Amino acid sequence: MGNLSTPTSVQKLQTALHTKAKAEAGYRFYALYDKVHREDVLAHAYAQCRSNKGAPGVDGQDFAEVEAYGLQRWLGELALALRQEAYRPDPIRRVFIPKANGKLRPLGISTLRDRVCMTAARLVLDPIFEADLPIEQYAYRSGRNAQQAVVDVQELLFRDHPEVVDADLADYFGSIPHAELMLSLARRIVDRRALHLIKMWLECAVEETDDRGRKTRNTEARDKRRGIPQGSPISPLLANLYMRRFVLGWKKLGLEARLGSRIVTYADDLVILCKRGKAEEALARM
Repeated sequence: MGNLSTPTSVQKLQTALHTKAKAEAGYRFYALYDKVHREDVLAHAYAQCRSNKGAPGVDGQDFAEVEAYGLQRWLGELALALRQEAYRPDPIRRVFIPKANGKLRPLGISTLRDRVCMTAARLVLDPIFEADLPIEQYAYRSGRNAQQAVVDVQELLFRDHPEVVDADLADYFGSIPHAELMLSLARRIVDRRALHLIKMWLECAVEETDDRGRKTRNTEARDKRRGIPQGSPISPLLANLYMRRFVLGWKKLGLEARLGSRIVTYADDLVILCKRGKAEEALARM
């Protein structure tokens, strides 16, 4: 699984989807689910997950176990479960990793099977929504990175945008409302099965293990109807899609023009760079 270059067939699919989405801003895609369980898409999704390594989920299954079982056989069974609409995601294993400020960041670890499935969905959906993402968004996008965001901010500071509203959104991933997120997805996707797949991932139960090794499960995301699993392959796409609403809303309300402001976002961090004397209003309007 060392060769990670995208297979030509997957590349062609992605190019076709992106070209269609770019050419027709109002186009809605009716047939996407069948592309998620394509043999080449699932194989490439597995290769990506393999290169990212990652710990096992609640079932304990790792890459060595899958390959000992037979990769083609394993992928074939996953494809069949998807085709028959029998696929159901497992609970997400939650672990906590220390942050620089001493606090703990929750990280969700899906099973390998679910990670491959989410990655396959991302391979299909990314080209569509990439066509819609505004230039202000730098995170989780091919050819864009945090360094470019920093350079953009620096240039704007020197180009008569000396005042800055700096926001680090608390629990951004955990607070995204499902209803509004699904609306953002449905703006481009009509395929009921593809939307159902994403909804199942949003509503996954979470399993935690306490200091004594006791396991507990909760359905907080489903009960509160908010939150996307931080750490899952599909979450960066969903996080970007929801942030897009803020960027577009800011422009639609005329705040970019009226305040002489520019937004730069990276994941759950955003800055609004303003003309002199406009930062207070920008903060209030944000």
